[in-house]
Amino acid sequence: MGQAWGFGRYGGPEVQEFFDRPDPVPGRGEVLIRVGVAGVNPLDHLLRSGLVDGLDGGRPFPRVLGMEAAGTVLALGEDVNGLKLGDPVFGFALTGGGTYAETTVLSAPNTARIPESLPATVAATLPVAGTTAVDVLDQLGLPAGATVLVNGVGGGVGLAVARLAVGRELRVIGTGSTGKREHAEAIGVRFIDYTAEDVAAAARELVPDGFDGIVDLAGGTSLRTVAPLAQDPRTVIAVGDRSVTDLGGRFVERRVDRENLERSARLALDGLLAPVITAVHPLSDAPAALATVENGHTSGKVVIKVA
Repeated sequence: MGQAWGFGRYGGPEVQEFFDRPDPVPGRGEVLIRVGVAGVNPLDHLLRSGLVDGLDGGRPFPRVLGMEAAGTVLALGEDVNGLKLGDPVFGFALTGGGTYAETTVLSAPNTARIPESLPATVAATLPVAGTTAVDVLDQLGLPAGATVLVNGVGGGVGLAVARLAVGRELRVIGTGSTGKREHAEAIGVRFIDYTAEDVAAAARELVPDGFDGIVDLAGGTSLRTVAPLAQDPRTVIAVGDRSVTDLGGRFVERRVDRENLERSARLALDGLLAPVITAVHPLSDAPAALATVENGHTSGKVVIKVA
């Protein structure tokens, strides 16, 4: 038996609970891992709230929270290639196993070995934030010297996008609240504080001719505020708000396979995709870890150190 943290029904934080569960048995195309570090993401509380379908693997309640982790392979299901017992790995729990737990199952095609010199704490942040950053910037395909606006730059994904964009020699403007300024500016972002400035006016002053690309991580009204700042609406890419297509923009095309994980790991080793990890919580403090992300009070990436 191992401890896990999850939810007994759909709802808000009040449905969350700690519980013991037997080690999951890896099915076809799955690997059982001992979790070392789990990443915390906004998707976690959206899944708990019942707002996202298709990622529970048909598993009964209680369900374990979390979508990404780094750990060590304990067992292999059928038809698993390229991984072996004892491998240090990182990847996605796309079949409903969750990651806020002592052990869990990851989808093998969406899991990769951790390079020897890459810390597990860093590896655990790459499945969501790292690969998303690679995907949006590949999709934009901007040349060096182009200008990109990262709308909602302060979170884990936003800072990953900004860091990788700076590494690609793009000029990066980012929007966020006051508390997000320090980390954004530290990686070379020209910051616009939406709590103190008119975002559209400040952005137009900095880039009068319009942005070569916009990456939106905020959605809603904020997306509609910044979308007209693009030279071409097709260069507006949203990570969370699919209504971007109504504005002529595009929703991010995600690649969550092993190849993209390995690419993200290489970029991290090269310092081009360096996550800003602002909080490391023990599993016993998982409620606080998710609360900071759910409430929007954190800058950078929050992780849970399980083992």
